[in-house]
Amino acid sequence: MIILIRHGQTTTNAQRLLVGRSDPELTALGERQATALRRLVEGVEEVWTSPLRRARDTARLALPHLAATVRPEFIEVDYGFLDGQPVSVVSDDQWHAFESDHDLALGDGESLESVDRRVHAVLNDLLADPSSLLHEHHRHLAIVSHVSPIKSATVWALGVPGSVAWRTRLDNGSITTIGMRQSSPTLVHFNLVPPLD
Repeated sequence: MIILIRHGQTTTNAQRLLVGRSDPELTALGERQATALRRLVEGVEEVWTSPLRRARDTARLALPHLAATVRPEFIEVDYGFLDGQPVSVVSDDQWHAFESDHDLALGDGESLESVDRRVHAVLNDLLADPSSLLHEHHRHLAIVSHVSPIKSATVWALGVPGSVAWRTRLDNGSITTIGMRQSSPTLVHFNLVPPLD
């Protein structure tokens, strides 16, 4: 199966800033969230991570016995010149447009359609390879990433349009699991958050 992990809380998450390609550190809470994931990642044999520090640090804390492979396809959406700005700088009309038009990019950054293309291409490769860990029930691939790529993987598993992702919530330090059922991907868990130690 694939275990998708959203990184722990960052300094910018705590300040309610748009966090795309900027590279903030985990907070103390974020480190605790990452460590708490250890109990949910048994059976993981391989780890992929976004190139951003918050994902790499989460991988190191959650799976300290495994070396992670950086996969740029799982980097967060690019918010362009809005990256690092308060969420409040985006008007309700702009959010509505971003939610309803999957090809629209905020701040001259990247569209969610672009995120879907890069994430779905990797997942389709795993699906097409019968020897990949996606096809194993007790051996797992962990992918440490961000809200947009994980939601993209979720809609891929469900076979629904990308806009459905806006009807979901994904917390810091959560896991989302995708498995297989009769040769099709299936969503097993979504936004599962372990208690903190």
